[in-house]
Amino acid sequence: MKFKIYKYESLTSTNDKAICFINDKKVKFGYIFSKSQTKGRGTRGKKWISLKGNLFGSIFFPLKKNYPSFNEFAFVTPIIIYNVINSFCKNSNLCLKWPNDILINKKKICGILQEVIKKNDLNYLIIGMGINLIKNPNIDDIKTSNILKETNINIKRDIIVRRIIRSYEKFFSKIGDYQFNDYKKKANLLSIKPSDLKWN
Repeated sequence: MKFKIYKYESLTSTNDKAICFINDKKVKFGYIFSKSQTKGRGTRGKKWISLKGNLFGSIFFPLKKNYPSFNEFAFVTPIIIYNVINSFCKNSNLCLKWPNDILINKKKICGILQEVIKKNDLNYLIIGMGINLIKNPNIDDIKTSNILKETNINIKRDIIVRRIIRSYEKFFSKIGDYQFNDYKKKANLLSIKPSDLKWN
């Protein structure tokens, strides 16, 4: 599976655009990213604050019979994105905050939103990801940061997008070797306890 990149200057939401691609354009898989979002969405109806310079993207594909389920991808995706971020800033204090956040030095730098829609008897998984590359919002009950501030590394959007796509393409090329327990164990190993977060 090769993911085509669809790049935009501004969107309401990359997940919403992916839904349009599946429903209206009949595109089965791809990666959408935008320089800005006006109505980014987080989990449980929360708003994702989309500051320019950061990454806002969504990857989408049909959930075939030999693929992990929606619930299993809740473990797979954080590991894939964690590995991508870690490849740029090794030796940084990265961890997961279950179920959909990635932290650096106990501060949120990434959020993940999974959604499923049905089209022509196929379930399509849409995975939205927001990564604070150079800026971060101020949120009352959450400590946030960005990769540049924490590591002094300025990751270019186009480069991290290509690495994310390659990581998913590699995952699907080796789908026959997939073992859910491997991802579950790693996710548990990398996850921080809520009690270790003063802001939780």
